[in-house]
Amino acid sequence: MEDRVWGRRLLSCPHHRSIMVAFKGIWTKRFWRAVSGEYLASVIFVLLSLGSTINWAVGEAKPPPADLVLISLCFGLSIATMVQCFGHISGGHINPAVTAAMVVTRKLSLAKGVFYVLAQCLGAITGAGILYAVTPADVRGSLGVTMVNSKISLGHALLVELFITFELVFTIFATCDAKRTDLSGSASLAIGFAVAIGHLFAIPYTGASMNPARSFGPAMVTLTFENHWVYWLGPILGGILAAALYEYLYCPDPEVKKRLKQVFKKDSSGKYKVVDSEETVIKPGSIHNIDLAEKVEKNDPFQESSGEVLSSV
Repeated sequence: MEDRVWGRRLLSCPHHRSIMVAFKGIWTKRFWRAVSGEYLASVIFVLLSLGSTINWAVGEAKPPPADLVLISLCFGLSIATMVQCFGHISGGHINPAVTAAMVVTRKLSLAKGVFYVLAQCLGAITGAGILYAVTPADVRGSLGVTMVNSKISLGHALLVELFITFELVFTIFATCDAKRTDLSGSASLAIGFAVAIGHLFAIPYTGASMNPARSFGPAMVTLTFENHWVYWLGPILGGILAAALYEYLYCPDPEVKKRLKQVFKKDSSGKYKVVDSEETVIKPGSIHNIDLAEKVEKNDPFQESSGEVLSSV
């Protein structure tokens, strides 16, 4: 009896109710398919991409330098392939910076974003661990750990990571924009090209992370965390900036713009006042989402009653 009373009191607390609402979408089979998809995609992406950084000629008298074109193409084509394979399952983020961009533009809830980032980081550790296990010790080198070039400052490295991730996330939003009618070709290939371009430019500067999980995986396996914060702060800031500029400045959604106009109205004195109305609230995940409801089994006991769906990117 006391447990029931305690449970009612817990549910009656507004703070606890908001927490439960935030996490309501995670108790579904569809959501855990998406999270596991992010994990598996990160495993494959990190394993294949980091493998291109291994220099098998390191034991020779004059080993050739790292092939930047090979590495850039491998990263770009790997991410393009993973987005094509897992885009309809999880949105194909495979990158905490992309997930952060989806959260700030309200295409993904914060609770789901946390699980995505955890899955991406665990997948990156697994992929780097597999590569470490199958690669001979004498050719492993740094296992693709991203390092800041000693010739540039940490501030410059931060800017480089910010700009190349900006380019990537802006490409994602532009090529996956449901409002556009002029799009043709493969969005996943365009995203892969964006990754390859970032690597061709930034490998000599910072190793071209563009992805905090990609840097975290090999750093965790080799326990090398020198200037590691650069590879979290730079990409996340770049991703958020790109998403905000695209979504709210360059290509705002007409429906969102209409709702935002309703939020502010002038009073009799000519000053703006905030209108307190539930109708003007923009709910998370309400913009440009894939309607997956038709694809879910009608008798699926795990289906969300609210019909909430995941991000389309």
